[in-house]
Amino acid sequence: MKHSRYPLAPWLAAISITVSVSSASSAAYAQSTANAPATGAATAGAATAGAATAGAATAEGLQQLLNTELARFPGRAGVWVKQLTTGVEAGVLADASFNSASVIKIPVLMLAMQMVDAGTISLAERHTLTAADIRGGSGIFKFHDAGLQPTFRDVLLQMVITSDNTATDIAIAKVGGVARVNAWLRTNGYGDALHLTQTTADLFAKYAPLAAGEASNAKTNGDRAYWLGAMTPHATGQLLESIQRCSDGTATGPTVASKAQCSDMLRMLRAQQSGARRLPHFLNVAVAHKTGDFAPVLANDVGIIFAKSGPIVVSFFGNAITGPYGDAEDAIGRMAQKVVEYFDAGTPR
Repeated sequence: MKHSRYPLAPWLAAISITVSVSSASSAAYAQSTANAPATGAATAGAATAGAATAGAATAEGLQQLLNTELARFPGRAGVWVKQLTTGVEAGVLADASFNSASVIKIPVLMLAMQMVDAGTISLAERHTLTAADIRGGSGIFKFHDAGLQPTFRDVLLQMVITSDNTATDIAIAKVGGVARVNAWLRTNGYGDALHLTQTTADLFAKYAPLAAGEASNAKTNGDRAYWLGAMTPHATGQLLESIQRCSDGTATGPTVASKAQCSDMLRMLRAQQSGARRLPHFLNVAVAHKTGDFAPVLANDVGIIFAKSGPIVVSFFGNAITGPYGDAEDAIGRMAQKVVEYFDAGTPR
């Protein structure tokens, strides 16, 4: 499988463990990520899930599965999947850029936890909520009275589990602003693969003059000035892998944060209150994940699925949705189900 074309920070390089595949498979993967049509389909009529021998999951088999499932998605979709125990990985449009919506909040969380480890931020510090802090959209802080004093950990938790936009802008300010987040991403080897464009306040100010419906949706689909951030499935998946390997002790080099902070980030992601119809929908195992939403045209979900065969990173972005929103969410859930079944086929129950 091909590696990311982006320079890697030491802790990121340490997680880049892949299995070798044939040159034909590598070529197929490159074609699927570079030349797939807008629907995300890389190969018409590709083999269905379970094509590979049970208990012997391969990158080729996984690639076929993803090609088939993304061909069914009613919009432009990209995905990157990696089974962390075996290193088997594959993707479709994995290095293409997508409107991140709230998935870009993950790097804000990671930078905050690094700053906690460095002693420059305290999770116990309290923030006094003011009227000026309140943001629209998702979240619960907007329903509270001014004067509420959540801890900074409370702020980060709400940014993750309810995608609270008030909490997000408080957190962005606390870690040093949009430019600081992007500098951290560049320093850690992501280049332009991951980028925070603006705060939620700035984003909503741009949308405010737009009429609801087609005008707003067109901006969400095609104008990066109206994106909270931009992310590739591959680089986003690497973020998640770095958190998991830091938490479970399988990192082979420097880690993104301390084990305690990485485990805390996973606890937050596992407490997710949104996206029940996406990655976790058809699963009976735990999922630590973060969603991004701009209904009716955008539904993202990225996370770690704790399958019987071992943790599986799934980074799925669905933009420019043209069909029913619920159908798009179900497609994400079905894809996740088939990925888990593929890897768990030979695993003792």
